[in-house]
Amino acid sequence: MPPWNVMLFHVLVTFTLTFGSVLGQDQAQNVTDPFILEGKCLVVCDSDPTSGMGRTSILGMSVRSGVGKVAFSAIRDNNLEPSELSNRTMVIFFDRMLVNIGYNFDIEKSTFLAPWTGIYSFSFNVVKTYSRQSLQVSLMVNGWPVISAFAGDKDVTREAATNSALVHMEKGDEVYLKLERGNLMGGWKYSTFSGFLVFPL
Repeated sequence: MPPWNVMLFHVLVTFTLTFGSVLGQDQAQNVTDPFILEGKCLVVCDSDPTSGMGRTSILGMSVRSGVGKVAFSAIRDNNLEPSELSNRTMVIFFDRMLVNIGYNFDIEKSTFLAPWTGIYSFSFNVVKTYSRQSLQVSLMVNGWPVISAFAGDKDVTREAATNSALVHMEKGDEVYLKLERGNLMGGWKYSTFSGFLVFPL
């Protein structure tokens, strides 16, 4: 039986030729561009083994597995008053998940943990109910505010602090919403917090 590296080389060459013929003459010249086969197997071929993520095989090609999909959307489904924990930490808690692909959002802590380094999109909509105090809500990354939103109309009993942004995050970074000013006495039902991985780096 031939060595595994020879067999791998044969498979890659065969696939490249076949793939090139399917793409046609105009696109065949780009068959060395990185690509990912999703499923139980994967191969990424790269003419420059130093580029991208992953490891370099003995054939001088970069090999990596596909990055999984990441997305979450949490909502506040009841109108309970702020708890002792939320009053102490000022973290805005949510109680129901609409989407949690990758299971990177901890509903009990209402905190998202980045599974990959990359660009993430976040948006939030925090509704104050029957509170005439001005609100300031911040998106926190590792304890530091990145963006904030305000709801300051004292004559409106229902108003939302809303904002969104793209954020560069490292693997393991932690994201949550924090009430920086005001209070949520009366509850914050219908509030939402969502995010997803745009692309890995």
